[in-house]
Amino acid sequence: MDAPAPIDPMLAKPTPTIPEGPGWHYEPKWDGFRCILFLRAGAPYLQSRDRKPLDRYFPELVAALPRVLPPDAILDGELVIMTPHGLDFDALQQRIHPAASRVARLAQETPAAFVAFDLLAEGGEFLLARPFAERRERLERMLAAARPPAHLTPATRDPAIARDWFERFEGAGFDGIIARQLDAPYQPGKRVLAKIKHLRTAECVVGGFRWNRGEEGRSVGSLLLGLYDEEGILHFVGHTSSFGASERRELVAFLAPYRSDDETVGFGRGRTPGAESRWTSGRDLSWQRLRPELVCEVTFDHMQGPRFRHAATFRRWRPDRDPRSCTFDQLAAPVPAELRAVFAAASL
Repeated sequence: MDAPAPIDPMLAKPTPTIPEGPGWHYEPKWDGFRCILFLRAGAPYLQSRDRKPLDRYFPELVAALPRVLPPDAILDGELVIMTPHGLDFDALQQRIHPAASRVARLAQETPAAFVAFDLLAEGGEFLLARPFAERRERLERMLAAARPPAHLTPATRDPAIARDWFERFEGAGFDGIIARQLDAPYQPGKRVLAKIKHLRTAECVVGGFRWNRGEEGRSVGSLLLGLYDEEGILHFVGHTSSFGASERRELVAFLAPYRSDDETVGFGRGRTPGAESRWTSGRDLSWQRLRPELVCEVTFDHMQGPRFRHAATFRRWRPDRDPRSCTFDQLAAPVPAELRAVFAAASL
C-alpha cells in the first residue's frame, strides 16, 4: 500500500427509530472526524471523509498507531478527543490549524484517539465485498490486544441495549446510534447505514449573510444556509441567527475573507434568499454574498418543501466537511408507517 487510493466512507441516512429484527448490529455514533486509516510500511495515512489527508493535524496518531496496530490493513473509524466529561468536538476542531507549532502543542495537550468500527482490508486482502459480520469478527481479532490510542467501538445485537445507549450516552457527547446489517457489504459513498440521532441535524454551506438591522458593517444578523442538489447547484434552504451580541460582532471579521461580489458565486444559479412574499413585504431582504467554502452544522425541527420551516439553530462549524458533500440527501427521511398505510390502501 505505497500510495493508498482514496476510499469514500460508507454513509448513514437519518432514521426516526432504532430498527429491530434479526440481522441488525448497533454501535454508538461517535462525535468526531470520520477517518479511513491506511496502515502501511512507514507512516500510516489518515484520510478524511472528503478524501483529504489528516496526518499533519494529528502527529501523535501518526507516531503511535503503527506501534499498536498491525501493518498492511485499512480501517474505518473516527478520530475523537476524550475528556473526563466525554467527547470534546471543540478540542478536535481546534486541531485543524495551519500553524505546525500550534498543532504540535495541542497534540500534547489534547491527544486524539482512533476508534475503529470496520475493517476494509487485512494482510493485503480487500474485504469490502465480505459481509459486515465477517469484517467485524476479523476487526475484533485484530484489536484484541490493541492499546491506546487505538480502540474498538462497543457493539451489540440487542435493540434493548441500543436503546439504553441512546438514552445514556447523550450526555457524554455521543450523537446517537448507528445501525447496520450484518450481511451487508461495504458500499463506499452510499447512505446505507441507519443513524438515529437525538436531534435532527444538517451540515449546510454558508452562502451568504445578512447584517444585523441598524448595525450594518458592525454586526451579523444571520447566516444564509444552502444545500446542493443532484446537479451540483447550491440552493438556499434557510437561515440561522442563534448568536449572542459578541458573536455577531466577531462574525464580521470571520466572514470577511469569504465575501464576494461575483453574482455567479454561491447561490448564483439556484434558489436565492431575499425573494419577497406577502409575509415579507416591506422588509429589507438584502444580503451579502459569500464564497461557498464554509460549512456549519445546524439543528432544525421540520422541512417545508425544500426549506427549513423555521430558523435553524447554529451548532458548530465543520471544517472537516467538503462543502460539495452538503446535499439534500442527508435530509431524506422515511415516510411514516401511518402515511404509507394510507397510500397503500388508496392504491388498492
